[in-house]
Amino acid sequence: MHSPSQQSAIDLSFISPIHKGIGTLAQAASPKEIASYGWNLLHEDLTLPCAVLYRDKLQHNLDWMRQFIDAYGLRLAPHGKTTMAPTLFHRQLASGAWGITLATAHQTQAAYAHGIRRVLMANQLIGKQNMALIAMLLRDPGFEFYCLVDSAEQVDQLGRFFSAQGHRLNVLLELGVMGGRTGVRNDAQLQAVLAALRRWPAALVLCGIELYEGVLDHEADIRAFLQSAVATTRSLATQNCFQRTPILLSGAGSAWYDVVAEEFSSANFGRAVEIVLRPGCYLTCDVGAYRAAQTRILSGNPVAREMHSNLIPALHVWGYVQSRPEPEKAIIGLGKRDAAFDSGLPVPALHFRPGTAAPIPAQAHWVLTKMMDQHSYLSVAAEDDLRVGDMLGFDIAHPCLTFDKWRVLPIVDEIFQVVDLVQTFF
Repeated sequence: MHSPSQQSAIDLSFISPIHKGIGTLAQAASPKEIASYGWNLLHEDLTLPCAVLYRDKLQHNLDWMRQFIDAYGLRLAPHGKTTMAPTLFHRQLASGAWGITLATAHQTQAAYAHGIRRVLMANQLIGKQNMALIAMLLRDPGFEFYCLVDSAEQVDQLGRFFSAQGHRLNVLLELGVMGGRTGVRNDAQLQAVLAALRRWPAALVLCGIELYEGVLDHEADIRAFLQSAVATTRSLATQNCFQRTPILLSGAGSAWYDVVAEEFSSANFGRAVEIVLRPGCYLTCDVGAYRAAQTRILSGNPVAREMHSNLIPALHVWGYVQSRPEPEKAIIGLGKRDAAFDSGLPVPALHFRPGTAAPIPAQAHWVLTKMMDQHSYLSVAAEDDLRVGDMLGFDIAHPCLTFDKWRVLPIVDEIFQVVDLVQTFF
C-alpha cells in the first residue's frame, strides 16, 4: 500500500477551466476570455444541475424597466438582495440605476468591495458590529449610504455610536402599517423618532421617508398607505425636518412598483423630492407571484400597456432526466438545493436531447409534483418521448431564493454559448 506521498498525482488536464476553478475564473476573467473557451450548455460543457442566465433577456428586462421608470421621471435603486451579484449590479447601474438597495450590513460590505458607491439599505441598522462595519465604509468620502429608522430607541443607539465615531449617518424615516413589518405606526411614534433625531444633530441626518408597501395585499390599502406617505412628506418638509435637498421618498418592492410610481409621481413634488423605487426581481422575472403581478400591471398601467412588451424570465435551472421508473413519472436531477420552492415549484420550460439541433418547448402537461434535496418528481404521460439523459430547463418562482443557491451562474447567448460568468456573494 502506497503512502500518500508515494501516490502518483491524478491527471486533471482533461478537465476544462470552468470545472477547475469556476469561482476564481468568474472573478478574474473578462467576458471576452470566458467566451473564448467555447463552452455551450447544449454541448454538455456544463455540469447539471446548473442555473443559467440569458444575456438577451436580461438586457430586455433592463431596458424595459428603464423605459418604465423614465416615463414617470423617477429613480431606480434595484434591490440587490435578489441576486447579490456585483456583475449584475453594475449592469443595472450602467442601465441608469441611481444606486443599489440592500438589506444588511454584510450585503453592503460585499457590494462596496465590488465598487458600489451608493447604497440604500432598506432596513434598520442594529448592533455594534453592523454599525462598526458601516462606519468603516463611511471613511470613504465617496461612499453614499442610507439606512432606516423607526424608533427613538434605535435612533439613540445610532446617535451614540456614530457620534463617538465622528461620522454622520444618513437615515430615512420608515413608515409602517398595523400588522405589517417595521416602520412607525402612528403619529406618536413618528414624533418620538423626530424628537430623538433632534438629540443627535451632529451624528444623524434625516434625508427622507421610506416604506415597503408589499406587506399589504389589496391595491386600495396600498394606495391609501402611499397617499399617507405623501402627506407625511409634505408635512415634515414644511416643518424643515429634512436635511437633504432634494428630500428622498422611496417605496416599491417588485409586485407593486406601478402603483407606487403612479401615486408618488402624481404628488407633483417637482425637484424638491427625489423619488426612488426599489424593485429587484424585474431583472430575471419569474413564473410565480411576480408574473401574476406583471400581468396585473400590463392590464392596468397605461405606461406599461404603451410599451407593447413585457418582462420575461431570464433565469432557468437546467437538470437531466435521471430516471423513468414508472410510465407516468420521470425523476429529474434537480432539487431544493438548486431552485426555490417556497412560492411554487419550478415549471418545465425547455426540453433538449443532446445531439439534436435545439431545445423545444416542454410539454404543457409536464408538471413537477414534488421536490426533494437533489431530485424532483415530474408527472408525464406514458407515451411522452422523454428519455434518461434529456435536459430540461425550468422556469422558477422567486428568484431571490434561487440565486442564493449558486456561487456562479453562466450567462449564455441566444445559441446557449457561455459569454460571461456571474459570481454571487451571499
